[in-house]
Amino acid sequence: MSNPSRFSSSIAACAALFAAGASLCQPARADEHSRFAQVPQLPLYKAECASCHMAYPPGMLPAASWQRLISGLPKHFGTDASLDAAQAKTLSAWLAANAGTGRMASQAPPEDRISRSSWFVRQHDEVPAATWKRPSIKSASNCTACHTGANQGDFNEHNVRIPR
Repeated sequence: MSNPSRFSSSIAACAALFAAGASLCQPARADEHSRFAQVPQLPLYKAECASCHMAYPPGMLPAASWQRLISGLPKHFGTDASLDAAQAKTLSAWLAANAGTGRMASQAPPEDRISRSSWFVRQHDEVPAATWKRPSIKSASNCTACHTGANQGDFNEHNVRIPR
């Protein structure tokens, strides 16, 4: 027969280890939502890209996707978003330096669309297709429609407000 007090102290030790591990994970989860805000926006990026859509944080795509997007600006999703060579070079270097890394950016999404990346699809899998088509949202690429802090790089799910 085993010693009950020894068993209780083992359970307590395991619980303490679990709690410590869980507390270590919390900052990582918080950083997951705020890491986009950590990259200061390049004024050129804000001026050129945010004049038509939200200035998406560069960490949302891998460097190869950003490179293809910059080289394809004359036909940027059906719009001519051309830049002069110097601007394109500056923008390309900044995007590459701040592009996504790790699991989130391990593979380029289809058509280099953030809204088609595996992490985006996984994070939004509970959103019905009809929701994206609401006039107040228009498409999955309109982050600011639901993410109240998107322009500051804050995509924390606790700050989501889905408009009717």
